[in-house]
Amino acid sequence: MLARTKIATGLAASIAAGALALSAGLVPAQASAPTRAGSAAGSAAAVSEPPVFAATLARSYDTFDANQAVAVDKKYFYVVDNRSITKHDKSTGQPLLQFASNADGPLIHMDSGAVVGDKLYAVHSNYDESPMESSIEVFDTKTMRHIDTYSFGIYRGSLTWLDRHDGAWWAGFANYDQVPDGETEPYGETYNTQVVKMDDKFQVVESWTIPKTILDRFKPMSNSGGSWGPDGRLWLTGHDLGEAYVMNVPSAGSELEWAATVTLPNVEGQGIAWDRSSNRPTLWAIKRSTKQALSFTVPYSSISDPKTVNWQVLGPGHFQQ
Repeated sequence: MLARTKIATGLAASIAAGALALSAGLVPAQASAPTRAGSAAGSAAAVSEPPVFAATLARSYDTFDANQAVAVDKKYFYVVDNRSITKHDKSTGQPLLQFASNADGPLIHMDSGAVVGDKLYAVHSNYDESPMESSIEVFDTKTMRHIDTYSFGIYRGSLTWLDRHDGAWWAGFANYDQVPDGETEPYGETYNTQVVKMDDKFQVVESWTIPKTILDRFKPMSNSGGSWGPDGRLWLTGHDLGEAYVMNVPSAGSELEWAATVTLPNVEGQGIAWDRSSNRPTLWAIKRSTKQALSFTVPYSSISDPKTVNWQVLGPGHFQQ
């Protein structure tokens, strides 16, 4: 009975407050039409989307196999295709060496690469076969010989990118809404895509999801590229769009925080790599349709983190009940 009394009292107070607001012209007299939950969520996401910046093309290189991604170090860049990686001179663009796997060999679909020291770490999967299998393939950057491998076997998805940052390995395991030929179910579903942090032995120690608003842009494909920028943020790309999404690891929760979007002219998605070898870092990408490797200057210093207050500590008399 006490609960009903409180409800009735609260309802009466609400009605009285509403009538007072209407008479004062503070709220519209006619209620708005009801909206579906999906529409409301979409509107909230649209309002909260971060600012957009534009990258500037610094240089383009003609290649013959820029299909999946590009990796880069101080003097060279490495174009990644499904079964080959070609080393190019950065000053001239000339191809110098190429690792090439046989068509019937164990390497099926290399997605991207990252240079760490004198080694090129390329990520590999059996896309779009099921169940999903992934591995990391290691190459000597001087000779382009294959020198090591690490297998994940059947795991969280299809491994699409890898990078080294802050004493750890970071990677993306992609899942897809696309239904492979001959199959009836999506290839893992895009919303199941994950970003993971790994130790030196490639054991996962943490993982995060990507905001659904970004994943909706990736659909029916998924997260194809990732590289840590000179700003200490993680830059992600999809399979098709010329956009990079600038992310922060959250202070709480399991979803990466979206700080900004950077448009990449002429880019058609796929793998990316930050060239951090000089005091003027550049972001590298590819244009599949013309088989070009592209480098960009990016206004990363203009990007600021969203200032949000997610919680507070309350004292007696202010507790939420």
